[in-house]
Amino acid sequence: MKKIGVIGIPGGWSSEKLADSVAERTGFRLLVDPSSVRLDLPSGRAMFGEVELNSLDGLIIKKIGRSYSPDLLDRLEVFRFLAEQGMPIFSKPMSIIRVLDRLSCTITLQLTGIPMPPLTITEDVDAALDAVTTYGEAVFKPLYSTKARGMFVLQPGPEARAIIERHKAEHRIMYIQKKIELNGRDLGVVFLGGQYLTTYARTVRNDAWNTTTASGGKYQPHEPSQEIIALAHKAQAPFGLDFTCVDVVETADGPMVFEVSAFGGFRGIQEACGINAARHYADYVCGRIMA
Repeated sequence: MKKIGVIGIPGGWSSEKLADSVAERTGFRLLVDPSSVRLDLPSGRAMFGEVELNSLDGLIIKKIGRSYSPDLLDRLEVFRFLAEQGMPIFSKPMSIIRVLDRLSCTITLQLTGIPMPPLTITEDVDAALDAVTTYGEAVFKPLYSTKARGMFVLQPGPEARAIIERHKAEHRIMYIQKKIELNGRDLGVVFLGGQYLTTYARTVRNDAWNTTTASGGKYQPHEPSQEIIALAHKAQAPFGLDFTCVDVVETADGPMVFEVSAFGGFRGIQEACGINAARHYADYVCGRIMA
């Protein structure tokens, strides 16, 4: 019997579902809260309670924290240590580190030639104000966030400078993206082991500017064009993630990519497509560890 642990959030829907799916395959269930792991560097032992993680046959990182922050990069270093010692970890911690920071992810996508909405990165308030004026409407995004948390839309106006200054007080480096017309939806294009799995749409509700479920967005099934699948495949390829979702928006200028997810979500796939992504992921991991 192989022992495969899941790094995630106790009580979290996706984390618990993945731990259950792994247990169905292996007979062993361990959901590891990353905030409760201790790494003893002299011995090289990583402990979760009484469980020595080094003794496991592998780990799957579903979530590394309840909310995104730079602290998660440090938390991932513990698992990078295990990976460098030879433990199979899905996805590799270094792959997650490269995509967790929104700016790092964006720079990689831009260097790969992926079409994205116009974007300004700056620490200067005047430059940020110029970007808002140029774009007409701009979305300010924290470098570490998910589901649109901390994001806001800004238009040129007498209060714009003061709003930018308040934002800069909390976010020294400002990530400012031109607001793109969503036409009511954007897409989550899902990949497992670098292979296309499925696509779902997130639709706008209640006149929200984004499609997140927190803003009333709903998941729906969607059959994408081959152009969109090819673009999303190219976007996720540089990161080498075992499971991910590429956020794509269809525009008058063709499809564009917003970002590549560090972890990918299960709920949208389940609700829109009827696919048990946790089971697919568990099968994928077990197939590689047990081979």
